[in-house]
Amino acid sequence: MKTTANLFRLRPWLAALLSGALLAGCGGEPQSQSQRLPVALERGDECHLCGMLIGTFPGPKGELYTKDSDRVKKFCSTRDLFSFLLDPEYLHQVKEVYVHDMGKSPWENPADDSFIDARSAWYVLGSTRDGAMGHTLASFGTEAAARSFMERFGGEVYRFEEIRLDML
Repeated sequence: MKTTANLFRLRPWLAALLSGALLAGCGGEPQSQSQRLPVALERGDECHLCGMLIGTFPGPKGELYTKDSDRVKKFCSTRDLFSFLLDPEYLHQVKEVYVHDMGKSPWENPADDSFIDARSAWYVLGSTRDGAMGHTLASFGTEAAARSFMERFGGEVYRFEEIRLDML
């Protein structure tokens, strides 16, 4: 009888504990899923959007992961990356997205170790520098690097969230 009485005293506390544990698992993304990082661009990689070989073009490239896949999608240019990103079908499906920091990498052959989070990057649109398939968005890790590039090659500086599909 004494054990039953103790159980009833613990019941509200136990119910609150179980409810909290159940609610912690609801909503949002699974806690076990960690951030996926950029991967090296291989010689034969094709652009997810246009199918062209990525390594044969100058200028910044991009990579992204969607929420429902661990498979990286690679792009031959930041222009193709944004064309995919801003497509209404995929707009809310992207989890991680990366671009080359052209302030730390040569234009002709961007280095794999210069990928940065695309959402925190600065972009120059409308410069005289070409990437795959013509004009592309030059991506930079700092505003100062983007403005320096703009002074040399023209264009305008934008943040990630300012770029719209009609600008491409």
